[in-house]
Amino acid sequence: MLGGLNGPRLPPANGGKPKKLVILAHGYGSNGDDLIGLAPYFAKAMPDAIFVAPDAPEPIQGYNGGYQWFPLSRLDPHTTAQGVRASAHHLDKFIDAELKKHELPASACALVGFSQGTMMSLHVGLRRAEPLGALLGYSGMLAAAEALKDEIKSRPPVCLVHGDRDEVIPVAALLMAAGAMADAGLGSLWRISRGAGHTIAPDGMELGAQFLRAALSGRFAGWAAPSPKGSGLAV
Repeated sequence: MLGGLNGPRLPPANGGKPKKLVILAHGYGSNGDDLIGLAPYFAKAMPDAIFVAPDAPEPIQGYNGGYQWFPLSRLDPHTTAQGVRASAHHLDKFIDAELKKHELPASACALVGFSQGTMMSLHVGLRRAEPLGALLGYSGMLAAAEALKDEIKSRPPVCLVHGDRDEVIPVAALLMAAGAMADAGLGSLWRISRGAGHTIAPDGMELGAQFLRAALSGRFAGWAAPSPKGSGLAV
């Protein structure tokens, strides 16, 4: 167990020593066993990456094997801001421990989140002193958005994907996140998956794999400032 969290892992597909680290942060009520299912697909684009999907720190009573990063009964801005702040140290410590274990720089690490895991990934990833290699968020939102301009410490490449029929977190959350990051001097890639609900659609998987491969290969060096409309590129 590293950094107080633990979960399933997938070693590099090429059988070698990891040169990249991808941490998968699951959503509310899910677990690492669920999100590690993304790893084989992403590994096709990054055969030298190790994937790890830690269970969130709190088991949820009544959920069979379900965990939460923080309690979440409704999408209240105050509640989500409090939640990410209270739980951030768990993910921060896990990142540090994994980087140390595999002797990798922060630039070789990507955070990939879904729903509540996206909230955690964006909050933690934009407040670390040393920039991570990439942040990829599916079907989530940017908590404590109003504080980002004052609290942001690093500006890694960011990609957000959201379904336009998401019944849990409205697609407007993507646009709000992109706008808040733009106000903080950070551009972002984003895609709206047509006809998709609170899930990861095939087009989002494809874009995510391409984005991670490019970002962790250093092809986003000198990440561009945001456009006036709040997104580096909409695809």
